[in-house]
Amino acid sequence: MASGEKTRGKQTATSAYLCCKYDSPMGMITLAAGDDGLKGLWFDEQRYFGGTLDAPMEPGDNVHLQAARAWLDEYFAGGNPDVARLSLAPIGSAYRQVVWQLLREIPFGQVRTYGEIAAEAARRMGKERGSARAVGGAVGHNPISIIVPCHRVMGAGGNLTGFGGGIARKLQLLEHEGADCAGFYVPKHSTAP
Repeated sequence: MASGEKTRGKQTATSAYLCCKYDSPMGMITLAAGDDGLKGLWFDEQRYFGGTLDAPMEPGDNVHLQAARAWLDEYFAGGNPDVARLSLAPIGSAYRQVVWQLLREIPFGQVRTYGEIAAEAARRMGKERGSARAVGGAVGHNPISIIVPCHRVMGAGGNLTGFGGGIARKLQLLEHEGADCAGFYVPKHSTAP
């Protein structure tokens, strides 16, 4: 059994995840990881901060946090680092895992709509139809911002709604990636801060 784990029947639960701070050009970030990989990356004032974790965070370091910091260094220096080099271990339902995988497949500097992701998630899960609302829930609760690029998801017609880190930061991330932001807009009644 790995250090920091305890047994509950047949399940193994972590007593705490290691966490560290990362000072990004867009604000302070908290990273959290377990022995199996990166569990979270949140801007400090982000909605649902730490919401998917099933154990508390305590300051520390491990190979997953080191790899995530190196990935962020490259990203903020203008690079397009490969997500595949990281061990990601977000906690969420099977449906959310499918959506988060689809987010990782959105190319750097490009966007997809909630409807497009819903249709592909339904296809991968063997369902006839997808729900943009369900995708919105999965995207909104994405525990690994930037690396699992939920900022690349738009509402219909360029609507910039739905980013837990804030609309201004979502636009900043898209501009950083060189996305064509000319047609994007902030709705009058946004669901994001």
